[in-house]
Amino acid sequence: MSKLSALLISLRPHQWTKNLFVFAALIFDKHLFVLPAVLRTFLAFLLFCALSGAVYLINDIADIERDRQHPRKRLRPIARGALSPGTATAAAVALIATALLASAYLGSIFVLCSAAYVLLNILYSFKLKNIVIMDAISVSFGFVIRPVAGAVAIPVAISDWLLICALLLALFLTMCKRRHELTLLNAGAMEHRAILSEYDPYFLDQMIAVVTASSVTAYAIYTTAPATIEKFQTHRLTWTIPFVLYGIFRYLYLVHRKDQGGSPTDLLLADRPLMINVALWGLAVVLILYTAGEPSWPWAH
Repeated sequence: MSKLSALLISLRPHQWTKNLFVFAALIFDKHLFVLPAVLRTFLAFLLFCALSGAVYLINDIADIERDRQHPRKRLRPIARGALSPGTATAAAVALIATALLASAYLGSIFVLCSAAYVLLNILYSFKLKNIVIMDAISVSFGFVIRPVAGAVAIPVAISDWLLICALLLALFLTMCKRRHELTLLNAGAMEHRAILSEYDPYFLDQMIAVVTASSVTAYAIYTTAPATIEKFQTHRLTWTIPFVLYGIFRYLYLVHRKDQGGSPTDLLLADRPLMINVALWGLAVVLILYTAGEPSWPWAH
């Protein structure tokens, strides 16, 4: 494996789908067909892909010894020795510096969002991942920063309820991932991730149950809130609740019955029913929002 190939693999481009969260404000503020807003959001997406790639490099450097104890992560280029920590560090610094400089084009607040994302993940890699419960919360806040950055890039306001939904969804996925690691590695779980010694399947199942109920409730409140109905001039967003219910229940089924959930991105791309459900939810949201009130389709004006 060449150094370039090893570096590209370590950047984990298949995980960059998480950065699609930056498009939330574009869609929910009905700017999907406003070209300048689309271009600015796409640039924000690319910048967060660069930043998240750098974060993965830093995390792999910090976890090099633990990853070697994991049946899958031991094959990562840094853990297996195909990419040296020095080269990875240089690449991470270059990516972060370039992305932060380019972020200035989208405004000073976007630069702050980008810097906060990097700082949060560095703190996670070296400190927060070893603090029980805070490890999951800090990962989840990384997801929340993305839609905030997307809103700042346009710029538009973003609903507090939408951010709460993003936080709860991220917590749900993180808790499921912790459970998968704990059950997959069994006795070796603590050697791979020391914080897993603070968890057990029952405790995680209790937290997952709380977050599951909270996620569905928060989304239901968001779609039925008077402010939401007034903003979009429709109550039809409630029609998308069944997609949310099915998606969460399907994910729980895969975690509990199929022993999956180690990588939410891989699971989403590999499970056809889940992928179709997410696509249908997205299509339903766009159709409902952009046909309600004053039409937002480009040919409607």
